[in-house]
Amino acid sequence: MAANKIRVATTSLAGCFGCHMSFLDIDERLLELLEHIEFDRTPLTDIKHCGPCDIGLIEGGVCNAENVHVLKEFRKNCKILIAMGACAFNGGVPALRNHYSLKECLEESYLNGVGVVNPLIPNDPEIPLLLNKVHPIHEIVKIDYFLPGCPPSGDAIWTFLNELLAGQEISLPYQAIHYD
Repeated sequence: MAANKIRVATTSLAGCFGCHMSFLDIDERLLELLEHIEFDRTPLTDIKHCGPCDIGLIEGGVCNAENVHVLKEFRKNCKILIAMGACAFNGGVPALRNHYSLKECLEESYLNGVGVVNPLIPNDPEIPLLLNKVHPIHEIVKIDYFLPGCPPSGDAIWTFLNELLAGQEISLPYQAIHYD
């Protein structure tokens, strides 16, 4: 670990992984960013647990017990925690199931859905326990910053991180925020 680099961890909870894809849309600027940061847990490093970090980027909502555990681990280990994207903000598309009971969702998916063969609701103890509702991450832990968008663009992520690393107030222009 380099002594002067900012340590950054990222993870995806319940969502589409689009925010991480936008993070990769930083493209060659990622190499410039790596002059100032090093990664802890991310899909790029395949580190399974978040260690002590300066910044944690979380995408996705909270839909199961594993999501709660990962989110609390990030809060415990990250000095600054950032909710990245609509699913982290408000539950996003996964929160559409909040209009139905968990029982109704499971029955529709595994018993009564179109194309279901051998209907059976999974009951393996290794499958994370689903929560009754999908939650935005600020309902579970304290969040320091919110980076809006669905997904936030690579340019928005780049601007956000550069201003944060420079100790500046975050000032994303309205045009930098979009929802696909």
